[in-house]
Amino acid sequence: MRNFGYFEEDYATSISEKGLWRRVLGYLRSFWIPFSGAILLSLFVTACALALPWLMQQAIDLYISNPKLDFTQRMEGLSGNVMLYGVLITVGFVTAFLQVLLLEWIGQSVMHSLRQDLFSHLLKVEMGFFNKQPVGRLVTRLTNDVQNMHEMFTSIMVTIFNDLLRMICILVLLVYLNWQLGLFLCLFVPLATVLTILFSKLARNHFRAIRKQLSRLNSFVQEAVSGVSMVQLFGRTDALKKEFALLNNSYLTKTLRQIRLFGTFMPLTELMGSLAIAIILWYGGGEIIRKHLTLGELVAFLSYMRLFFQPLKELSQKYSIVQSALASAERIFHLLDTDSEEKMDVSLNADVSLSLTGDVCFKQVTFSYIPGHPVLHDISFTINQGETVAIVGSTGSGKSTLINLLLRFYEPDSGEISLAECSLTDIPKNRLRREIGVVMQEMLILQDTLLNNIVLDSGKSRKEVTGLLQQTQLTQFVDNLPQGLDTVVGEGGQAMSTGEKQLLAIARVLCRNPSFLILDEASSAIDSKTEMLLEQPLEHCFNDKTVLIIAHRLSTVQRADRIIVLEKGRIIEQGSHVDLLSENGKYSELVALDFESENI
Repeated sequence: MRNFGYFEEDYATSISEKGLWRRVLGYLRSFWIPFSGAILLSLFVTACALALPWLMQQAIDLYISNPKLDFTQRMEGLSGNVMLYGVLITVGFVTAFLQVLLLEWIGQSVMHSLRQDLFSHLLKVEMGFFNKQPVGRLVTRLTNDVQNMHEMFTSIMVTIFNDLLRMICILVLLVYLNWQLGLFLCLFVPLATVLTILFSKLARNHFRAIRKQLSRLNSFVQEAVSGVSMVQLFGRTDALKKEFALLNNSYLTKTLRQIRLFGTFMPLTELMGSLAIAIILWYGGGEIIRKHLTLGELVAFLSYMRLFFQPLKELSQKYSIVQSALASAERIFHLLDTDSEEKMDVSLNADVSLSLTGDVCFKQVTFSYIPGHPVLHDISFTINQGETVAIVGSTGSGKSTLINLLLRFYEPDSGEISLAECSLTDIPKNRLRREIGVVMQEMLILQDTLLNNIVLDSGKSRKEVTGLLQQTQLTQFVDNLPQGLDTVVGEGGQAMSTGEKQLLAIARVLCRNPSFLILDEASSAIDSKTEMLLEQPLEHCFNDKTVLIIAHRLSTVQRADRIIVLEKGRIIEQGSHVDLLSENGKYSELVALDFESENI
């Protein structure tokens, strides 16, 4: 087992804070009308909240403590004041409720778009990218990181606006009520600003570390669970427990650091609020005694003070959510900025009418997955149109790499590959892959009907598929299934044997009717009896097509017109089956080994 945590990217983000916000807010562009509505509702919510302390002041000064009015007048005025208080609470509740619904709809829609963009991009990224990326890390981007941005889109955007607007309005009101106390309160604003900025920088670093460690955990768990049979078979259970404990403990440590930071900042905010209220009670009480301030004004002042520090505390909490979301956004946009095949493919505008039926030619091709460690060395050979060529060699000789280069999953380090005298770099990748049919040992089976698994993007009708199956003797394979072509296969559907999967792969290729066919270890995982069942459809595939066969089992390559022998990324022999046997070289050795394994 590898510890994928060692491969977690420690990139220095190329996105500035301003650029990151611009890209995040860019996803709200399509929802600017409902988002503007949410902001408008926030104005009503803020207005209702700020009017309540003023009503309290009016109730105390005009009715409760006013000796000029009799009891009846006081109660009538107080009743009207209370009714207005109730109306404001109701309006505030309704507008807040509507705002939450609107924001949740916006947030869910944005998350849907972001998740869709991310998944669509992953399907287009070059194959070399996936060699360096654990699956668990990519799943983390699509699930945890996207979800981590949810609350920022659903509530933070507007509520931060609400809180900032409320604080500004409260400062104006306090200065209006009593300019001395209002100016005194303004002294707390710079201190709160400094604390918030310091907290934001520290929180961003902590949340970035938490997201990275969570990605490591997911990657490790994904690999461990997918390979649990091997773990149990080779007695790696205890070792993996220890490795997971280290990763899990590290995640706990990083999370507790963030909690300690948050636990320090919140009491400081509370302390500032309590200190401000204590000073106002002392100063305001003296002003009441000196008849310079009414009791209602002091109560309103204290209420506004509570409302002022409440959003300040909430801002700190929400800012921590924002920092966590931005740490996730960095990782999401870093992944979205990875070059896709379309971006790397300079031949997208090539002539689509170009004929790709012709010879396949490798000219002095050298390739390496890891720079400085080539797996192919100066490879040169030609597959003539209509010719069947087999490539054999021991494991690691570079056979499958040739297919990866032909399909342009990777590009050669040097040399050139051409099809019909046209360089592969001048052929759009999607056009090239439509011209090449591949029957592989491992294949993807969709959780869908057999018919849809065969047709895929070929556009063939049910009648055409039935005709192809009859031509290749595959009807028996379909008839043996419970619902024929309508049988659901794949995960959660009808289980398929290895031989049936190979028959499905051949049917897929026939539907596409490619001019060039590749058989990559197509029969290496099946027995000889099943291989005989594949003879008829395989022979049908060979009709008028250029064929490249990659195989360990040499019995499948004897039909080839020419055989190329690879050894450590170099061509060491080539010729017909008979000619190579007569040379008593590497091919003869491979045939002898294959014959011995067949008779064990």
